[in-house]
Amino acid sequence: MADMPDPAHILAIAPNWLGDAVMCTPALRALKTRFPQSTLSVAGQPAICTLLEGLPCIDRLHPLTSVRGLFALFAAAWAVADDARDLAVVFPHSFRAALLARLAGAQRRIGYNRDKRRWLLSEAIEPYRENGAITPIYMSREYLDLVAPLGCADDGRGLELAADPAARAAVREHFAGDGPLVAIAPGAAFGPAKRWPAERFASVADALAARHGARCVLLTGPNEADTRAAVLAAAKTTLLEFPGGGIPRLKAILAEADLLVGNDSGPRHIAIAFGKPVICIMGPTSPRYTDSPWENGRLLRVDVDCGPCQKPVCATDHRCMTRISADSVVEAALPFL
Repeated sequence: MADMPDPAHILAIAPNWLGDAVMCTPALRALKTRFPQSTLSVAGQPAICTLLEGLPCIDRLHPLTSVRGLFALFAAAWAVADDARDLAVVFPHSFRAALLARLAGAQRRIGYNRDKRRWLLSEAIEPYRENGAITPIYMSREYLDLVAPLGCADDGRGLELAADPAARAAVREHFAGDGPLVAIAPGAAFGPAKRWPAERFASVADALAARHGARCVLLTGPNEADTRAAVLAAAKTTLLEFPGGGIPRLKAILAEADLLVGNDSGPRHIAIAFGKPVICIMGPTSPRYTDSPWENGRLLRVDVDCGPCQKPVCATDHRCMTRISADSVVEAALPFL
């Protein structure tokens, strides 16, 4: 594969989750390094394109508002066709993503041989297996392995994001004060099983404020109003907020924060991309997906007989999360302040 002529146009179809998209950035950078004269375009959900905006390796972004339904899929394929004609790299595992690359007319279509989509790909890469079974590995490694047959190499620099300088300046001004700036991220879009109890996040914020003078910033998404309300109701200390701004502001806050305390969710990987320490509270998901050599901080999890279940909703008593105490999170955080 690596001996074929260099493509003039490369389309990367980005992962759909924030964290996965951040973990994809080393592979995107490897593509651009291998093919510096090629136009590298990225297609994905609008939020994902906003997340990746500003990366020097990306020449063009294609926000796709929807690819659900045949008409929307054809419209999306038409929109990216010019940038997909030589090579499409399909990072998501879904059938729909591979079909998008096929409909866009990409001459070469590389992706993992999953979800019964082998016939849609010109080059189907076998996923990592142990004893014949597909086994999770760190997502950045998986994405780098996907582009390795193209001659792309890992530069070892890790995850990368760019935050707008004006947004960072606004964050510094808004949160000006003494004491470390600690971001608290109690949400998780995957589902409630990944969310540590809201009142425990409040307890952690109270303790860090009392013991270390921390200024705690509450980070919640547009669909996490109930989680936000629960944390605010339980907290005794004043939790700072900076409403609005969406993902650009989220990136700016995490770029300026001294520490993130949160669940295994998108903000974790954004913080890693900005070199910030993370206290990650992990429950139902396998740490093998996110075991990053570039993460600085602590991962807190307990082994339970029913996990890791990979389920968005707990079918039992949520013991994988409730057995992690607020005191243990506070003690894990203090060395990083």
